Amino acid sequence: MAIDILMPALSPTMETGTLAKWNVAVGDTVRSGDVIAEIETDKATMEVEAVDEGVLAAILVESGAEGVAVGTAIARLAEDGESAADVAAAPVVAPEPVPADPAPAEPAAAEPAPVAAPAAVIPATATSATTTPATATPNIGGSRIFASPLARRIAGDGGVDLAALTGSGPHGRILRRDVEAAISAPGGKAVSTGATPTGAGPVGAAGASASVVPASPGASHLEPNSQMRKIIADRLQQSKATAPHFYLTVDCEIDTLLESRRMMNDRAPEGVKISVNDLIIRAAAMALVKVPKANASWEGDNTRLFHHADIAMAVAVDGGLVTPVIWAAEQKGLAEIATTSRDLATRAREGRLAPEEFSGGSFTISNLGMYGIREFAAVINPPQGAILAVGAGEERPVVRDGQLAVATVMTVTLSADHRVVDGAVGAEWLQAFKGFIEAPVTMLL
Repeated sequence: MAIDILMPALSPTMETGTLAKWNVAVGDTVRSGDVIAEIETDKATMEVEAVDEGVLAAILVESGAEGVAVGTAIARLAEDGESAADVAAAPVVAPEPVPADPAPAEPAAAEPAPVAAPAAVIPATATSATTTPATATPNIGGSRIFASPLARRIAGDGGVDLAALTGSGPHGRILRRDVEAAISAPGGKAVSTGATPTGAGPVGAAGASASVVPASPGASHLEPNSQMRKIIADRLQQSKATAPHFYLTVDCEIDTLLESRRMMNDRAPEGVKISVNDLIIRAAAMALVKVPKANASWEGDNTRLFHHADIAMAVAVDGGLVTPVIWAAEQKGLAEIATTSRDLATRAREGRLAPEEFSGGSFTISNLGMYGIREFAAVINPPQGAILAVGAGEERPVVRDGQLAVATVMTVTLSADHRVVDGAVGAEWLQAFKGFIEAPVTMLL
C-alpha cells in the first residue's frame, strides 16, 4: 500500500511552510530516520526525517514551493513489492479541512495567523513553472529579487550577489541550490562588486549624476509578508487587544555590575564570556523566584503559576523576531547562562532552533541597549504575563547624600498584563530586580 509523506507541523504556530529542499530523488530507497527534506517554518529551517521505509515513487511538491499547508501530501513511498509507477499514478487525497473553533478556550492563547493557500500538488516529472504561484516578481528594473529565505541567508553568509543569479525555482525563484552552485562554481562566487546601480550615470565635476531619474510621487513597491511576519503581527495585535498592559519603569545603577562582570570574565574558564544581558537574565530569574506572583499567565478561568523562571530572550533575525527560552534559569550559574544564551542566539539567527527551544517560557526580556535606546516599552509575548524592556547603560548625573555625582544608569520598563499581575506585584518584582542588578553578589546567595 502506498505511503503518503505529509507536510509536518514543526512548531505549535505552524499552519503552512516552504519546502526548501529535497535531499532524496525519485527512485531512492528511504529508510526510517533518513533526512529527506528541509522545511522552512515561521521560525526556522528544519530537517525532516522519514518515519516509514520504501522507495520514493513520486515527489508531489517540488523544492521552493511556498504556502504548503500542514497535512498536505508532499511525496509518496512505494512499499516492498509495489510498482513505483503505479504508486506514483494513484490519485492524491486532499487533507481534511480543520474545523474552526467558534470561540477560543483561552483568551490569552495566540490565534493562528492567516493561512496561505495550499501549494499546488504536482507530479515529480512536472516542470517548476507548474508549482505554486509566485508571490513576488523577479529582479527586473530594480524590483525585488525573488529568492527563498534560506537562499538569502546562505547568500549573505557567502557574499553572493543574488541579482547576478538566475533562479531554477518556480517563476525564476532563486533557491538554495542556485546559491550553492554559484559558490562552488569554477572561478569563484558571484559577489557584490559595488558597481554603480542601473540607471546611474557618470558623476560630473559638479558632483551630480549626468543621468538623473526624476522622482515619482508616491513611488513604492509591495514586499510579501513572510509566514514569520504574519504570525508576529497576529500575536502582537492579539496581545495588545486582549491583555490590558500597564508599565512600570525604574533606573538601575550598574557600575558595580560592570566591575563584577569584568572580574568574572578575568577569572572565567576558556571560552566563557559573561555579558551584561546574561547578568540581566540571572537577575530577572532570581526576582521571579523572590516574587513568584509575577511569574504567571492568564488563562481565562485560571491563572497559571510557573514553578521555574523560564526566561525567553528576544533575538532579532532576518525578517522577524525569535524568542529562544533558557529553561529554569534560576537553577543555572552565570557561566552556564552565558554559554546557553550565546548558543541559542547563534542558532536562532541561523534558523537551526528546535521547536521546543523557542516555544513557551514564562517571562521575556527584550534588550535594545546595544542600539543606544535609552528607554522603551515592549509588547507582552502572549500568553505570558510580563516582559522586561532593557535600555542602554549610560553615564547620567545622580544625587547621593545631597551631592551631585555621575553613575552608569540603565533604564528598564516592565510591561505587565493587569489581569494576572497587579501593580503592587509588578512594583515589588522591579524592586527585587533592581536590588540584584545593583548588588550582583546577591545573585549568588
